[in-house]
Amino acid sequence: MTPQRARELVEAALTRVAPDADLAALAPDADIREALELDSLDFLTYVETLSESSGCRIEEDDYPAFTTVAGGADFLVAHASAP
Repeated sequence: MTPQRARELVEAALTRVAPDADLAALAPDADIREALELDSLDFLTYVETLSESSGCRIEEDDYPAFTTVAGGADFLVAHASAP
């Protein structure tokens, strides 16, 4: 998976849980839970959406990687098999 595709998947998943969020204004290393005011259920939906859309199994131990856009994209690049 390319870094660009990984970022697109992260942004699409975030749009699903925070449809009104201005993702263009979100710094890649900003804590998305704080910046987008995501509760634990929103965060879980975000991670599950990414797992489904990327074909990458994401374990609970991996969740800290997904607290930023950059971290989530980096994880997908390293672990996803989808092109």
